[in-house]
Amino acid sequence: MAYQSTTSTEVETVCYHCGELVRHNGLHHDGKEFCCAGCKAVYDILNRNNLCQYYALDEKPGIAPREVSIERFAYLDDADVSARLREFSDGATSVVSFFVPQMHCSSCVWLLENLHRLDSGILQSRVEFLKKRIAVRYSAGKTTLRHIVELLTSLGYEPQITLDSVEKRKDPGSDKLQYYRIGIAAFCFSNIMILAFPEYLSGGTVDFELRRVFAYLSLALSLPVFFYSGAGYFQSAYRGLRTRIVNIDVPIALGILILFARSVYDIVSQAGPGYLDSMSGLVFFLLVGKLFQNKTYDSLNFERNYKSYFPLAVLVKKSTANTTVPVSALTVGDRMLIRNNEIVPSDSVMLKGEAAIDYSFVTGESHSVSKTVGDLVYAGGRQVGGMIELEVVKEVSQSYLTQLWNDAAFRRTEKTNLTSVSNTVSKYFTAGVLVMASATALYWFPTDSSKGWEAITGVLIVACPCALALAVPFAFGTAQRIFGRKGFYLKNAHVVEALSHINSVVFDKTGTLTCTRATAVDFVGDALSDEELGAIASLVGSSHHPLSRTLSDHLERFPRYEVKGFMETPNAGIEGEVNGHSVRVGSRQFVVRAKANGQREPGDQSSLKETRVYLSLDEKIRGFFALKNSYREGIDGLVYRLQKMCSIKLLSGDSDREREYLGRFLPDSVEMRFSQTPADKLNYISSQQQAGKNVLMVGDGLNDAGALQKADVGIALTDDISSFSPACDAILDGNQLASLDTFVRFSR
Repeated sequence: MAYQSTTSTEVETVCYHCGELVRHNGLHHDGKEFCCAGCKAVYDILNRNNLCQYYALDEKPGIAPREVSIERFAYLDDADVSARLREFSDGATSVVSFFVPQMHCSSCVWLLENLHRLDSGILQSRVEFLKKRIAVRYSAGKTTLRHIVELLTSLGYEPQITLDSVEKRKDPGSDKLQYYRIGIAAFCFSNIMILAFPEYLSGGTVDFELRRVFAYLSLALSLPVFFYSGAGYFQSAYRGLRTRIVNIDVPIALGILILFARSVYDIVSQAGPGYLDSMSGLVFFLLVGKLFQNKTYDSLNFERNYKSYFPLAVLVKKSTANTTVPVSALTVGDRMLIRNNEIVPSDSVMLKGEAAIDYSFVTGESHSVSKTVGDLVYAGGRQVGGMIELEVVKEVSQSYLTQLWNDAAFRRTEKTNLTSVSNTVSKYFTAGVLVMASATALYWFPTDSSKGWEAITGVLIVACPCALALAVPFAFGTAQRIFGRKGFYLKNAHVVEALSHINSVVFDKTGTLTCTRATAVDFVGDALSDEELGAIASLVGSSHHPLSRTLSDHLERFPRYEVKGFMETPNAGIEGEVNGHSVRVGSRQFVVRAKANGQREPGDQSSLKETRVYLSLDEKIRGFFALKNSYREGIDGLVYRLQKMCSIKLLSGDSDREREYLGRFLPDSVEMRFSQTPADKLNYISSQQQAGKNVLMVGDGLNDAGALQKADVGIALTDDISSFSPACDAILDGNQLASLDTFVRFSR
């Protein structure tokens, strides 16, 4: 029997610091209400330093800080790690930059730029709000990098420090040479136009000497445009011709060359002012179009790998004392100490402790796996429970998880099997122009060679495909922005074309077709009072386990009480005394041990199609919570519409326990494969491509990264576009999945 929901009539109170609803275990301090001790502590810090103006800048400025272990940032004391994180240091003054995803409003900016009032060693802090970054300049003699990170974390702005934070990678969206070329072309073009005004407006009555001076000045200004700004088109045309490809830059380079040569001839022979204004303007607008096309969404990261998620350092057991070691320096035989909620960075063997490894980071499934001494623990697993000791058996770069990034699919810098529309057209366009110019020459040269040269150059100049060259980047660039406004963010314009050729769609299940934040929860068993539900909510709220978090969110509206004697048994369950009740929540085996009167658990035992979390109150089994996956709205309609354009496949790392349910809204023609490893998914995509399919892969977990990169188009589905984005060609907001067929049709 499911419990009945009741509506509370209490007046809601919000936290003075973060604006969240204050529950029954809130705190009253200094005449204000706080939802937790963390918010109260931050308020005290700001109040003590006269920084309470922070609360006047925004309605809900604060962020509820999480509990932080002092030892958590001990690795920042390592000289090598600190040196690699710092962007500048002269021995006395250092500069470091952090990515802080929590900043969200003007209050955050104000507080983060006033860090010097909280730590005298901080000289200046500057925020780049759009990039969510903060640059801190500090005195190395007065404060440390570790203290700065701890200060930010205590305020609720924990920096995101991962293994790839210390590796400098080229930002493809920040090519300064592109801007230099545009700037020089714009300057020269505008000045050449000014010098050309007398020729345009005088009707041919400009003084001869003045005309010649203006012409030579224009020629001097055109040299940087021709030899520097326009050099890229000549280089691209040359590379294309070397590989026997006539790309769009071939006729463009030919047109620029003829414009410049004809203008030089006219000026030197005093036959006229030439066409230098047209040439400079053409180069300028072409460069602007290319910049528009290449402009990507800088705040998104499409090239993440395991280094983006692994910790920068790990606690290693030494003969004398425990010490922090950078993950990149781990070697076979090192003994790691992994604490609760920490990620295992390398394949290892269990030595001590009770391990419950949560592989949801890798597989997308939230079920933890129990490990005993001697068992192998794969990289990417997250320990849930007490501290465990592991011995490294493979270096980080050789671990099972990281081998995905050693696959050839990840070594490609760009998908090369795409031929753009403009390059396809340019072959025929160039041939047609050359044929027309040759026919013009055959007509004029026998009678008047001077008119023949004018006619030939006129044909080549007028036929320069500037309209086509400008239309393509602006059309594809605009398509990117239309998609972006609909929650579909593309890596570059080539993805639009690649999407138009798709004839096979492969879906991941968990986190893609299912909602990660909307698990359906039902209680089967004896009716529970609000007090009992509050006791359960208080207990599960003390655990970090994914199932506990799901139940805690589900029971959010019930009162919270103090938990005494809390104990968590890895891969089994949790227990404690709450409001006078002995509460146990967990697996069937864990809870059954508490039964006193030979009770039988409620519910049918013949079919377990959902995840069950059992409950015991005061040594009496009361029932279980059934957690079912909640599928995204519109999936059935999406599959029906997509089937008209391409074949549909489903791959899942989960078991096939929901095959029957999926069959209710997926047609029989949809191939479904379960218990698929990351390598299985990647290999399946390869087999589809070998069969002549153009594959679109839609997934969300890190285990999908290989398949996403291997596919002709890889789309990472996420409910938070700023947090998780594996290697992919596009990122799709989870709420927009039902519109995927519309995006494919629009691309076509």
